[in-house]
Amino acid sequence: MNTTAETRPVVLQIEGLTKYFGGLRAVYNFDLTLYDGDLVGLIGPNGAGKTTIFNQITGLYLPTSGSIKFNGIELVGFEPHEITRLGIARTFQNIRLFGNLTVLDNLRIALHSQAGYSLFDGILMTRKYRQREAEILERAQELLEIMGLTKVQNELARNLPYGEQRRVEIARALACSPRLLLLDEPAAGMNPKEITQLMDLIHFIRDKFKLTVLLIEHQMRLVMGICEQITVIDFGEIIARGTPKEIQNNPRVIEAYLGKGA
Repeated sequence: MNTTAETRPVVLQIEGLTKYFGGLRAVYNFDLTLYDGDLVGLIGPNGAGKTTIFNQITGLYLPTSGSIKFNGIELVGFEPHEITRLGIARTFQNIRLFGNLTVLDNLRIALHSQAGYSLFDGILMTRKYRQREAEILERAQELLEIMGLTKVQNELARNLPYGEQRRVEIARALACSPRLLLLDEPAAGMNPKEITQLMDLIHFIRDKFKLTVLLIEHQMRLVMGICEQITVIDFGEIIARGTPKEIQNNPRVIEAYLGKGA
């Protein structure tokens, strides 16, 4: 983005985020500020606490302490569906599509959170119901076209190659009309060609949908290739923050990933 961080509105403000599971400390004193249009990476070794942070942002876990503000609204205590309606959508490390439904139906289900008609309308198939269903179908097909999935819209989701399943999951997240998109290891299981395509896709959807993107990823080629800033955590604590070049040359990051001998 061309504008500086200081002139853009803050989308996400996390301060002092801490999470204990019994006596185990998963995240400690984590802070992060995301500005409108940011594309930021959150990395760290396995078990560092990255997904736990996502789960707290999206209301799946209640923080032990700390603050999570989205557009100035405190999220701690909100239910996941309430957070989604505010404008935060996510994908998961393990793909969670409805495998026995078509690609099109996976998107239509996501869009039904915005249907706006009552059970009464659905039972009687009122004019409002028919109109909203037509709009949902049109929007689902529009998203599939944007994501290059039109040709497989009638295929069962479980029958798609892994890379296309990831695209469907991202499309389903976009169906929630988010302002902040959280991507949890979107390149997991992808081959080099698919990773290149994913890098282009993330840039494309960030710009087209005017999103702020925070992603967790172990594929360093993707992280270093698209992220403008990177935060690194180890054992739940921040150990480094900076540009991709700064992170690549940071001794603490090298030690966390490769050990002291590195």
